[in-house]
Amino acid sequence: MPTALTTALPTAAAAAAWTGHDTRLVVAALLGIAVVVLSVSWAKLNPFIGLLLGSAALGLVAGLSVQDIVTSFSIGLGDADGTAGGAGKTFADVGILVALGAVLGRFLADSGGANLIVDRIVDRVPAKGLPWALAGAAALVGLPLFFEIGLVLLVPIVLLVVRRTGRPVLALGIPALAGLSVLHGFVPPHPGPLVAIANLNADLGLTLGFGLLLAIPTVIIAGPLLAPLVSRFGPQDAEHLPTSGGDLGGAEEGGRRPSFAGTLTVVLLPVALMLARAIAEIVSEKGNAVHDVLYALGTPLVALLIGALAAIPLLGLAVGMDRRKIGSTIDASLPPIASTLLVIAAGGGFKQVLIDAKVGDLVGQQAAALSLSPLVLGWLVAVLIRLATGSATVATITAAGIVAPLAGDLSANHLALLALAVGAGSLFFSHVNDVGFWLVKQYFGLTVGQTLKSWSVMETVISVCGLGGVLLLSLAF
Repeated sequence: MPTALTTALPTAAAAAAWTGHDTRLVVAALLGIAVVVLSVSWAKLNPFIGLLLGSAALGLVAGLSVQDIVTSFSIGLGDADGTAGGAGKTFADVGILVALGAVLGRFLADSGGANLIVDRIVDRVPAKGLPWALAGAAALVGLPLFFEIGLVLLVPIVLLVVRRTGRPVLALGIPALAGLSVLHGFVPPHPGPLVAIANLNADLGLTLGFGLLLAIPTVIIAGPLLAPLVSRFGPQDAEHLPTSGGDLGGAEEGGRRPSFAGTLTVVLLPVALMLARAIAEIVSEKGNAVHDVLYALGTPLVALLIGALAAIPLLGLAVGMDRRKIGSTIDASLPPIASTLLVIAAGGGFKQVLIDAKVGDLVGQQAAALSLSPLVLGWLVAVLIRLATGSATVATITAAGIVAPLAGDLSANHLALLALAVGAGSLFFSHVNDVGFWLVKQYFGLTVGQTLKSWSVMETVISVCGLGGVLLLSLAF
């Protein structure tokens, strides 16, 4: 089977001649993206509002009526039940999964389970192996936790280890950041990968498997191997940092902690169920009892629901939470992700307006004329949007919408790799318009210049390694 590097999309001869209508679509797309970029970067509006405004500008210039824009944004034109796309289907596909992931992550944080994993790994590793241990611990903790939550949990531990060993702050901080960032960009149930999977109709199990396979070398290169090169740009000790005193967060000091085995079970259970479903689809057929059970349990909604429910006894009751505390923990997990859920839904609407205005078809024709791989195109579009908006989620949503029409002729393997290519591009060169940039700067006591030379470089290495890995996997599969 031809690879995505060599597969001709529609042939160049089949590409439509450039017309005035094509020019109008290009202007519409550029204006829509510009409105999103300016709304987020200059006007400092929430990306949810920016995506609404961008969708309106795109649709009007492309020639859609106001009613068509509203319908397209909500459910997709010509699709009354909403199966084509739009904000409604995107929220149904992604929003509930993100909410369940947030519940699971909150239990992991509040019970002290996340810190338990890191402590167990760090305490049993010699000093020379600490960068590798922290990268692995961060990657493990990063499976269910959003980047910002994982960062808040890990930074105090990293700084305590820095004080204990006398190592430079970034020598240990960069590996931990790499573990968190790679998992955030490559592996479900994080919002970016889920949005890409939903918009491209990729198989979640395959994407998860490829994402984990790609994450291992990427974390190694951007973490322990890169850290010695950039550690000289940051503080050489943690004494002056306000978070170095040892506030580990999570469970109260001296309180009960969950068991290590129980914590690992909660973290790995949804991933194991989704991977089991992917394996069952490969080695057995529908109608086989084992296949059908694993397929049902590995459905993302079911797998994450099982993980969230398992967190109640294994993390909540295990540390002495009563029913009231368990309820308040679940309640507290949802408000912080409200903005993320709205951005995801609005991004799905923006993507559908791009498709219904036929912008995606035009991009597909021109990509075919240039013989440009959809993997490279998806990565490049995500890079440009990431640089402009600073939002990995907005970059993923927009890039996936633009390249979605190219996905029709790709195999299931290459659809999964396309989702990962978009995810890799969305991490490229975090700078001053990215919230993550400022979080890292403040937590590690860096200047803007030091953050650019360390964190921004690390994000770029992750993005480039991700693309390289995707292209290599496309040759192998």
